[in-house]
Amino acid sequence: MTILLAGCGGNSIPIGPTSLNSRYTEEQPALSGNGRLLAFVSNRNGTHQLLVYDLETQEFIQLPGLNRPNTIIESPSLSFNGRYIAYITSDQGRPVVALYDRAIGRSQVVTPTYRGWLRNPHISPDGRYIVFETTIRGQWDIEVLDRGPNIELDIPNGATVGQ
Repeated sequence: MTILLAGCGGNSIPIGPTSLNSRYTEEQPALSGNGRLLAFVSNRNGTHQLLVYDLETQEFIQLPGLNRPNTIIESPSLSFNGRYIAYITSDQGRPVVALYDRAIGRSQVVTPTYRGWLRNPHISPDGRYIVFETTIRGQWDIEVLDRGPNIELDIPNGATVGQ
């Protein structure tokens, strides 16, 4: 009989600027639906930023236009293949939900008219729906934002879209 004992000791975890772990704070992890991509918030390189790491290739994915100076990004959520990233950012001092599309390398605010506070956005695996918490009625409630039937969905390769 063979017994395998493994631990989570810090000695075997690679640490550095190109590895998943660093000597800086890394928090708020989120996995893509297919389990390949990991998004998280980090303060590496002296800036607060959202990073996406490919667990298969063990490399960071470039996110042009996402991380801007003096901008806070929190609570990332990934669609199935990681095409879409929903997150909280700040617009004129108020939190808003934004959506980054990796296919075009651009973000857009999807909650520009909300007067209450927002938190904890999550995007559906196909990228059509975004849910989040809001205080628009004076208490924490759940909102569902439908991006509409005409968006390009993030579906598994080879899958068909049912009606």
